[in-house]
Amino acid sequence: MPIINSIAALKDEMTEWRRDFHAHPEIAFEEVRTSNIVAEKLREWGIEVHTGIAETGVVGVLKGRGSGGRAIGLRADMDALPMDEANDFPHKSRSPGKFHGCGHDGHTTMLLGAAKYLAETRNFDGTVTFIFQPGEEGAGGGRRMVEEGLFDRFQCDEVYALHNWPDLPVGHAGIKAGPMMAASDVFTITITGKGGHAAMPHKCIDPVIVAAQMVQAFQPLVSRRLDPLDSAVISVTQIHAGSAFNVIPNEAVLNGTVRTLLPQTRDFVESNMARIAQSLGAAFDVEVHFDYRRGYPPTVNPEREAAIAKDITEDVLGEGTVLTELAPVMGAEDFAYMLEARPGAYIWLGQAGGPGACSVHNPHYDFNDDILPLGASLLASLVEKRIPAGN
Repeated sequence: MPIINSIAALKDEMTEWRRDFHAHPEIAFEEVRTSNIVAEKLREWGIEVHTGIAETGVVGVLKGRGSGGRAIGLRADMDALPMDEANDFPHKSRSPGKFHGCGHDGHTTMLLGAAKYLAETRNFDGTVTFIFQPGEEGAGGGRRMVEEGLFDRFQCDEVYALHNWPDLPVGHAGIKAGPMMAASDVFTITITGKGGHAAMPHKCIDPVIVAAQMVQAFQPLVSRRLDPLDSAVISVTQIHAGSAFNVIPNEAVLNGTVRTLLPQTRDFVESNMARIAQSLGAAFDVEVHFDYRRGYPPTVNPEREAAIAKDITEDVLGEGTVLTELAPVMGAEDFAYMLEARPGAYIWLGQAGGPGACSVHNPHYDFNDDILPLGASLLASLVEKRIPAGN
């Protein structure tokens, strides 16, 4: 695999960085240590540094050779998950309840490796913007960076991001035009009935019965109302009601998540869930409060930039290594906000086969350090090939 030689020579150093980040995980908007290390290294390499964007976000700006006016953005996420790690190796998490279980330690390291190389060579004509993002894991750090003027302050004509992918082998990647990952929404439905003695249900209006009906009624929206070739997930993940065996509660609360790939499907599911909830409330004579909150939008690769990313990735990994006929995943990713604002591509980089290469968000997960030079080479190549020196 033709990785960049000087980046390959950085592997041991990058592994040290990555394992240090892994041992000191920080969750959303608490990435103080991580962002300080990132900023310090960028400054050391002569890169212009901006901090405090979306609280702990860091942006580095590097000019290449010549006077080219185009700019490429590269993004890495920095935050860890709020969960415990089950591994037992020297670089395991030293912070209970915090764990780099999604590989953001590796993503940060790969972008740092690319930044070091590009700062040394400057073999491009234009500007590269290094975006180190906080709070990807459900906190919307990407959205906040965009809302705080990321692309107004820092030029990015295109923006790219990598995510390690344990379902693909090392040396392979996945890039799909269209939706790569789903929109992620959440809902809370509060059902207020009339509580009373469980032995006298005729004197009550039982909200638990209504809650059970709703759980069942939502599922045909996916199985019978949507085109079978479309995709949606409605999951009721919490039901809260009652405090005693012999009491019919006054209230029941349902919480859950909805995942969709297309904007029209998202609208359809939200409106029909609301209709079903209110109709069942009227049928059972209970009060229903339906609260639906939209989260991350779908992560959608434009066709042109997906093709560009595929070609450059194959230049690095080899012909036939990039899979394009992939099913999208119903997980969510807030790089979606950046792709809504600028064209670009989201790339899955295979890491299967290494120690700890189980699924992300698994307590035994660990990033595969063997792919650090691959990812750093790919990020650097995206810059060198999109804004080449002497262009």
